[in-house]
Amino acid sequence: MDGERVTGRRASRSGRRWTRVTAGVAVAVASTLAGCGDHRGDVLAEDAATADAKSLNEALGDRSRPRDAASIAATEIPVEARPLAEPEAGSTVRREVLAWSGRVFGDELATIDVRFVVSVPQRSARAFGDTGHTAGSATRCYRYELRLYRSTSYREIDCPSGAAPPPPSAAPVPKVPDDGRTRLTAVLRTATPETLAGAVRAAFPQEWITVDTTTHEGALVAAVGVPAERDCLLLVRTPAGKIEEPGYDRIWLEPGETGCRTGLYVAPPR
Repeated sequence: MDGERVTGRRASRSGRRWTRVTAGVAVAVASTLAGCGDHRGDVLAEDAATADAKSLNEALGDRSRPRDAASIAATEIPVEARPLAEPEAGSTVRREVLAWSGRVFGDELATIDVRFVVSVPQRSARAFGDTGHTAGSATRCYRYELRLYRSTSYREIDCPSGAAPPPPSAAPVPKVPDDGRTRLTAVLRTATPETLAGAVRAAFPQEWITVDTTTHEGALVAAVGVPAERDCLLLVRTPAGKIEEPGYDRIWLEPGETGCRTGLYVAPPR
């Protein structure tokens, strides 16, 4: 009988110890899971910032038109906060343009630094094994490099402290001047085959404007334009002295085609 009581007491103490151990493990596991959940909000925000940076790089894409960095930032990188479908409903990202320099022109390089600020809301546990997570946030910065007729590239950089500067303003899009037809007509009326090229260039000194001239069967031909913008002015002074503007298919202005050259009149594509 005494042996039974001793055995019972030992079993009771063992059971209590097992209960305490089990409870302790449960608390430790719950704490670990809760900790993972807490940090997971920040991880989700970091992933979202990385994804949005990649998305912007794809949107900037191949550059086929001359632009300065300020204009690209002003027109192609919206800075207002917007909702994200992932990782959670209620997540937002704000893009902040931090710096810009250079231009996309010739062999030149334009750079734009952007800060991505992501906010992820808290999520409650939904099912067994899913502890949810607290609200999370992340800030990541990237530098974008843009060149004419090349794909945009980007890389992560250290984020500077402090607020972003006021957003840049866009410069006017390069184009043939509004009075271009008047200028070119005046040149053609007085030019000779020998003076034509110099006179047309003097009338259109802007570096982004191309000038192409020739003499063809007694006619003076001049093409003035901004090829990257598919903007072209083509005029001809006939042997009789009349100024004409010959028509052409605008598809011929696209990259790889004739472009804004006198060939639009002298040797048009067939």
